[in-house]
Amino acid sequence: MRRYPSTRELSYAFGPGPLPSAIRALIIANVAMFLIQRVDPSITQYLGLIPEAVVERFRLWQPLTYMFLHGGVFHILFNMLTLWMFGTEFERMWGARSFLRYYFACGLAAAAATILSALLPFDFANIMYVVPTIGASGAVFGLLVAYGLYFPNRPIYMYLVFPIPAKYFVLLLGAIGFLADQGGGVAHAAHLGGALGGYLMLRSGGGRRLHPFAEVKYRYLKWKVGRVKRKFDVYSGGRRDDWDRRIH
Repeated sequence: MRRYPSTRELSYAFGPGPLPSAIRALIIANVAMFLIQRVDPSITQYLGLIPEAVVERFRLWQPLTYMFLHGGVFHILFNMLTLWMFGTEFERMWGARSFLRYYFACGLAAAAATILSALLPFDFANIMYVVPTIGASGAVFGLLVAYGLYFPNRPIYMYLVFPIPAKYFVLLLGAIGFLADQGGGVAHAAHLGGALGGYLMLRSGGGRRLHPFAEVKYRYLKWKVGRVKRKFDVYSGGRRDDWDRRIH
């Protein structure tokens, strides 16, 4: 006979549970830097991501340090709450080291997208080139993508009442963060770069293990092999102008 839990045995919880070590350290670091920004706003010019400073003045730390700065209370609150809600389960699954590797890789992908966008020959790029981009949004968007891929149909209760599949909920949450960051020194290229970087890293791992740089390594080796083939005139299946389709 199946036993059902009584009312006293039922429990309810908000969020994914206690903070694991890596996420706790990230939140503390982000809040500490946010308070320092309130005291000394000029730090944004030194630690924020300014493509001109990276490309011309070689401030190579900025693609990393910009992730710890934020433009306002809502900005840091949204990012830290999302980091806790959607990152906690991944740190428990992957371990702290792999989680941090993925988190920072998404943030670096977001920084790369911002710098590349700032180099485009358009008016908006001229502004992006000299204005600091700040925030952990790129890394957080990578976490949203991961959650949507790992748990697409898991119900998330919006306002604790309406169940929404995780794949739709993360899209909605991402759209809210995207629209809420209008202005405030946050480039949308960072959001897209972090999301795309996370998607490529997870797909390269085949959904079984986390290999953040496997996709980059694969693309590099594929390019290198193709270059060698062209150098020695090697073509799989023969060249189109070969009547017997031989391999050279």
